[in-house]
Amino acid sequence: MGNVIKLEKVNVFYNHVQALYDINLEVKENDFLAIIGPNGGGKSTLLKAILGLNKITSGNIKLFDLPIHKAIGLIGYVPQFGKFNKAFPISVKEVVLMGMLKNNHHLFRGFKISEQEKATEIMKKLDIFELKDRQIGQLSGGQLQRVLIARALAAEPKILLLDEPTASLDANAKTQIYELLKELNKEMTIIMVTHDMSAVSTYVKSIACLNKELFYHGEPKLSENILDRVYGCPIDMIAHGVPHRVLHEHEEE
Repeated sequence: MGNVIKLEKVNVFYNHVQALYDINLEVKENDFLAIIGPNGGGKSTLLKAILGLNKITSGNIKLFDLPIHKAIGLIGYVPQFGKFNKAFPISVKEVVLMGMLKNNHHLFRGFKISEQEKATEIMKKLDIFELKDRQIGQLSGGQLQRVLIARALAAEPKILLLDEPTASLDANAKTQIYELLKELNKEMTIIMVTHDMSAVSTYVKSIACLNKELFYHGEPKLSENILDRVYGCPIDMIAHGVPHRVLHEHEEE
């Protein structure tokens, strides 16, 4: 399988403060990649750089061997739902339909019958069709996360990026979201920023350990050495209850 994303020597600065240092990363087709690291380590910055939302200071990013601006329609993005305005007067169905809007379309344009049928199909697939007329503020955290994933899927992406998709969810809702992502991974590449080490040990195919620099990219095997280097604190504070598995030898990227 070929690369769907390739970053070469990517650097990002915010007001003279460097957020990402010399990132080299290749993501294979149909990978399920978890990006882990401490708060402020540049994880969300990296996602937004891939999306073209954060301008890179130097380096190069390609999606399917194309520049970002030519391939951006191939990516779906699920932001942290805690930052989503739940008071906005919009229904579940309307949020999903928003995923079909292009840059030259307005939010309040009419949607074609085919688009509405597609939205219905996606909502049924994600088990939220019965909620279609509900205002988003009336949803549980797990339900809202499914709605945001449905909105991203409406754009028919080949790559799905998610920023902390299970933050603040209970254990049952987390499992449901991860099982959904596992199923979606059969059809698309998934990149997920997470602090949830149980997901790393159970669901993902590879990990990228990021703290402004990329310390490791490879199989999802955890060790005290790599987590201590990335987080700067003992493993039992980071991965309590996660099996301690030995990392293969690797080189820093």
